[in-house]
Amino acid sequence: MPTQKLYLCYDINMIVANNWKDYEVLATSNGEKLERWGEYTLVRPDPQVIWKTPKKNPGWKNKNGHYHRSKAGGGEWEFINLPEQWTIDYKNLTFNLKPFTFKHTGLFPEQATNWDWFSQKIYERTKKGEQVKVLNLFAYTGGATLAAASAGASVTHVDASKGMVNWAKEN
Repeated sequence: MPTQKLYLCYDINMIVANNWKDYEVLATSNGEKLERWGEYTLVRPDPQVIWKTPKKNPGWKNKNGHYHRSKAGGGEWEFINLPEQWTIDYKNLTFNLKPFTFKHTGLFPEQATNWDWFSQKIYERTKKGEQVKVLNLFAYTGGATLAAASAGASVTHVDASKGMVNWAKEN
């Protein structure tokens, strides 16, 4: 397993989720980020991107989808050769993705570093013969649920949205 880079940020150790093969941020500029999700590139708004650097990456023009934020709130997707649903992998986990009406794709890839951390803790305990139970509240589409179960935990997945629970079952 490749070593993770460790950064010091205001006296807090921050681990970067850099073990992705199917996801990466390609570029950022003017309130948006260009991301690769498997074989598809998406442009999505990100209010933390306050710089206005030139959009030199060809993905800005050759994107598969672009979420346009409305000044009145919300927004809408512009689809350019993007399927309704597709999958990406993180290590031994596979996730179903699709564009939501509120810019999400069904996964927060920056959480992978948390999955790695608790998966290691779960694995260490189950290797000793301990039974590990995890309660995943506000569990969304199941990234953490899948990671914990894959590491050997018995997981209870809870979300208020029946659609999210069904999606997690698909994952």
